[in-house]
Amino acid sequence: MEKKRTWEEVIDKKDFSGTKLPNNEYENCQFKQCTFVNADLSNIKFSDCEFVDCNLSNTKLHQTSMQDVRFKQCKLLGLHFDNCNAFLFAVDFEDCILNLSTFYKLSLKKKIVKNCSLQEVDFANADLSGTTFENCDLTGATFENTILEKADFRTAYNFAFDPEKNKIKKAKFSREGLVGLLAKYDIEIE
Repeated sequence: MEKKRTWEEVIDKKDFSGTKLPNNEYENCQFKQCTFVNADLSNIKFSDCEFVDCNLSNTKLHQTSMQDVRFKQCKLLGLHFDNCNAFLFAVDFEDCILNLSTFYKLSLKKKIVKNCSLQEVDFANADLSGTTFENCDLTGATFENTILEKADFRTAYNFAFDPEKNKIKKAKFSREGLVGLLAKYDIEIE
């Protein structure tokens, strides 16, 4: 079966809720104000694409390929990015809500995650080395066996993880953020 491709198109204000996208590959496309709630994006390849002000909550991502995909002002609740094709997986997030999403065992090296809500996100066994969490809310996020070397948490807030269960060499924290590294000891810091 021949793959259908979409190149350099702007897809604006479309509702794909509960459906499957019509094509298999999207390259250099921009999705603006589109709704993908409960949509099926399985086995679709996105390369150099941008999603702006879209709702992708609870979207299926089985073997979805995301290569240099940017999300801006998007709602991405409960997404299992860990089901994506890991080969050349590269995503950027700015001003997004990613609550309850999963990046289990994925590589997000040297990324900048900016102004995002990452509440209850699963980063277990992920490689976040060199990643910057700029002004991000990490309430309840899971970090276990996570590579956080050279990661930057200086402006991140509400995170808590065990330094003994993660690799944090050369990671950066603000003084206020150090509280999140001591949470397991149940101590009071004034």
